[in-house]
Amino acid sequence: MNINQLMSQGESDMVNQPIKTSSKKRSSLLLSALSLTIGLTLSHSAIADDSQNQVAATNSPILSSCYLDGLSEQMQCGSLELAENPAKPDGKTISVHYAVLPAIKPSFKKQAMLAIAGGPGQSAIENAAGFDRMLAKVRQDRDILLIDQRGTGQSNLLACDDDNMSALTFNDDDIDIAKDTQECLDNLDADVSQYGSLTALTDFEAVRQHLGYEKLHLYGVSYGTRMAQLYMREYPQAIATVTLDGVVPMQQSVIAIGSAIDRGYDLLFQDCQQNSQCQQQFPELKQEFETVDSALAKAPIITQTRDPQTDELASFTLTRGKYNGAIRMALYMPNIRALIPHAIHQAALGNYQPILGIYTLTTDSTGIALGMHASVVCGEDIHRITDDMRQQAKGSYMAQTMLEGLEATCSVWNMPQVNDSFSDAIESDIPTLLLSGELDPATPPSWGDMATEKLTNAKHFTSLYATHGVAYQSCGNELIADLVKSGSIDDIDAECLEQDTRRSFYLNANTVETIPAGEE
Repeated sequence: MNINQLMSQGESDMVNQPIKTSSKKRSSLLLSALSLTIGLTLSHSAIADDSQNQVAATNSPILSSCYLDGLSEQMQCGSLELAENPAKPDGKTISVHYAVLPAIKPSFKKQAMLAIAGGPGQSAIENAAGFDRMLAKVRQDRDILLIDQRGTGQSNLLACDDDNMSALTFNDDDIDIAKDTQECLDNLDADVSQYGSLTALTDFEAVRQHLGYEKLHLYGVSYGTRMAQLYMREYPQAIATVTLDGVVPMQQSVIAIGSAIDRGYDLLFQDCQQNSQCQQQFPELKQEFETVDSALAKAPIITQTRDPQTDELASFTLTRGKYNGAIRMALYMPNIRALIPHAIHQAALGNYQPILGIYTLTTDSTGIALGMHASVVCGEDIHRITDDMRQQAKGSYMAQTMLEGLEATCSVWNMPQVNDSFSDAIESDIPTLLLSGELDPATPPSWGDMATEKLTNAKHFTSLYATHGVAYQSCGNELIADLVKSGSIDDIDAECLEQDTRRSFYLNANTVETIPAGEE
């Protein structure tokens, strides 16, 4: 498969499915989004088959047979009407939707694995197929429970989309983030102050009780690890085991992702330098990146190119933000990461088609509900910015851009701040497995170490060759199954994480092999 085929198919190592793209173009809020998420890649909501409703006994949940995107078998779907503002139980209600992937052999009917999506802002139900593959062994005898967190998916989605904005031609340098954020806020029929993590957590617990599960095994990925940790703190009696994959410790503001992104860039350049073929083909990779970056800092490049999705001639405005954003998101996915050196090299030569391909793959690939994203970050993270963080951000384009964008967004969103205890380290003796990827451009292994500060029954493992979302790229899913089966971390053997799963870098548009001079 050549590079153009790979870009057109957009296959992903994480879930082995096409990356989600959308006809909707994301609004300028995306420019300020942190997007910690793994970028699980399946989309579309559940399709209920009302002719096959399964009505249980009185006071039991009513579930409907449904099909979820990417899965051929029928699952079970339902919803729960809950107060938008728990302090006003007689006020407005919202429907919190959930899906159950039934156990193959239901040996533990009072237990389920709750899989919590990332973001903040991803739908768990839209990513059912990815969770189903990754948690296949767990599902042999336990249900997999997916809940669309309020503000995402089918649970009163807080989206900020602009159908009139072309992903290829828009110039993010000209966008007024505060103005666009206000327009988004004005168009939402919601009290956005009620869409933070703690309120959403009460929904999760309500669904657990509604479905009659006595114990949950938690799997949280990326931002989902924050939700899992809060569950450990607030409802420990309901939790059997916990897996945190791509860890966001409570002590860490997600705004610190800026330094993690810079680390991801450095690891990419280092990997290419240490790979003999990549180093030979792209000996000045970092300098080429900086050359293009410096040129775009002065002015965007406008060029005629082929739209990777339609193959039609189109105008492409390449800005510094798009260039860095495409590379940043590609760092999340091992096989797309393998394309980056070639794309940078070609951009330095004036050929922007490869970087356009990567940009198109990553546009809307994360499926972030930007309104919910803002509610979380503006209430839980923005106030944790320190003078040191501001100073460090000045030396990083990505960090500075994110910080400025988020401050503009949060000045409009006006979320109440969580209290100081929110960011305390989690104290727990619940069996907890933590997984980090050495190449992770969002949640580095040091964040996993930080999260273990007061976890007295935990083990933290780092996969040397994984990026973001270890369980999707390695034997991490096997470790999760072992944890759930045994209920203990004592005998968890992580030796398999040492297996070398590195991708060869694409050295040209057709192959990972070197093409002799004059033949390319």
